[in-house]
Amino acid sequence: MPDRPPLAPMLPPADGLDDSAWLDVIHKMDEVYSQLVADEVALEEKNAQLEQSQQFIFSLLSAMSDVLVACDAGGRIEETNRALAELTGRDEAALRGSSIAALMADETSRVRIRHVLGTPALQRGGTVVELELRDGAGQPVPVDFNCTPRLDAAGRRAGLVFVGRPMGELKRAYHQLREAHEALKRTQQQLLHSEKMASLGRLVAGVAHELNNPISFVLGNVHALTRYTERLRQYLGEIHDGRPVAELAPMRRKLRIDHLLADLPSLMEGTLEGAQRTADIVQGLKRFSAADRDERGPVRLNEVVEQAIHWVRKGTAPDFIVHWQPGPDAVVEGAPGPLLQVMLNLIQNAWDAASGAGAKPPTLWITGHLEAGLARLVFRDNGPGIAPEHLGRLFDPFFTTKPVGKGTGLGLSISYGIVEQHGGRLLAGNQAGGGAEFVVELPARG
Repeated sequence: MPDRPPLAPMLPPADGLDDSAWLDVIHKMDEVYSQLVADEVALEEKNAQLEQSQQFIFSLLSAMSDVLVACDAGGRIEETNRALAELTGRDEAALRGSSIAALMADETSRVRIRHVLGTPALQRGGTVVELELRDGAGQPVPVDFNCTPRLDAAGRRAGLVFVGRPMGELKRAYHQLREAHEALKRTQQQLLHSEKMASLGRLVAGVAHELNNPISFVLGNVHALTRYTERLRQYLGEIHDGRPVAELAPMRRKLRIDHLLADLPSLMEGTLEGAQRTADIVQGLKRFSAADRDERGPVRLNEVVEQAIHWVRKGTAPDFIVHWQPGPDAVVEGAPGPLLQVMLNLIQNAWDAASGAGAKPPTLWITGHLEAGLARLVFRDNGPGIAPEHLGRLFDPFFTTKPVGKGTGLGLSISYGIVEQHGGRLLAGNQAGGGAEFVVELPARG
């Protein structure tokens, strides 16, 4: 506070004024001076607050990564930020006062900006306009601007505010996102195929047994046909050499030509049957091991379950007791390979759970239902059931309760996805009497 001036010395009383009047005058002067000092202090505080507000606004403008342009009603730039200066290669001071149209890189953008400036009823919520600005190197840069009107104290439009982001940055981000999405899809397909191969590997022993029977049958028939061919060649050679008919009869009986000719049709029929059986098994393996395709059609659900039971029991679980109670012949729309994988995973998991818990004997009950256009399969085993803390994570990828090396944690997750892709649901829970229960629900064809 400024130093107070010294009080004037007491003057001799003037005409009409006594000492008390002079004291009143001095007190009034003191009050006025105190008020002036208080007003000066308040003004200094307001100036400091104004400087802080200006510094705060300046820091906000400088920190913005988006381009900001505030112009008057005629399109003259009144305020901008560092992002625009860096984009255009011009100083902020040089930008102020210039025309916003001068920043445009082509005539189309200039026409658009003039249209926005000349539209009196611009939306308060903002209008999006795509413009191309010229950068510091003279190259066009697409910028997606949001334009909003700026109002004065009377509520009239005083200018416009443009806020935008260069689209090149967004395009790069979108490209990176798309690449990451494609990589994720490829990884998902690889995981799906790897799980298929793991399931297929568990069935190799059963498939080898399945192939052994028809191949052995075909091989035995081929050996018989080889012997028959040698006899026929020997007999026909004698005929071609012109041997008399009377001499041929003993040879015919010795070579058993009549028996050979009678046996040939059944040999050929059996060989063809064995070869067809082998081809069917191989074709089934190819359908199961092939990568997913969009080939969908009617699938008989009971046949898929029966095939899955057959393969699991022939492969890894020959002692597995499976009680299969099929429901009505339900037909669903889908791909047979993925649906077979679901059934294989559920049956194999039931075997692993029941046998791992020492159930004697490991048993699975499968029942089929068809109600109101919904095909329903219920899988119940006599294993230990699912721990309550695991129920919420059962279908999570890579979650498994099996020992290391015994499971990937992908079987149920992939099965859940396959059933969902077919418009159905895969549910899991525990039976009242113990053991796990899985339910597959699929929409049946009408």
